[in-house]
Amino acid sequence: MKTEAVINKLSLKLLAGEIPDEFDGVYAGDFLSRAMSRVSEGDLWITIMNNINVIAVASLADAAAVILAEGVTMDQATLDAADAKGVTVFTCEGTVYEICRDIWAVVS
Repeated sequence: MKTEAVINKLSLKLLAGEIPDEFDGVYAGDFLSRAMSRVSEGDLWITIMNNINVIAVASLADAAAVILAEGVTMDQATLDAADAKGVTVFTCEGTVYEICRDIWAVVS
């Protein structure tokens, strides 16, 4: 699925990393231990968590990108870590529900 269509639909703002051309799926959740076992390679991971552990889990899972919902951002040190680990991070003003709904509208 093309990432550019999702970026445009959701007005995603890039905070760190490189924009991936495509993604394979979506996971929405905030429990890091659960996300570690559920985020698959190539997934967009939607969360409101904004700490360094999000970057570690996204890197471990080889997620396509992290989308921070509700306008959440990360501090510069965390964004620097994302860049260093090759993790793409976006922010979006929408709620997790709205983001999922709009991604579904783009890909269906």
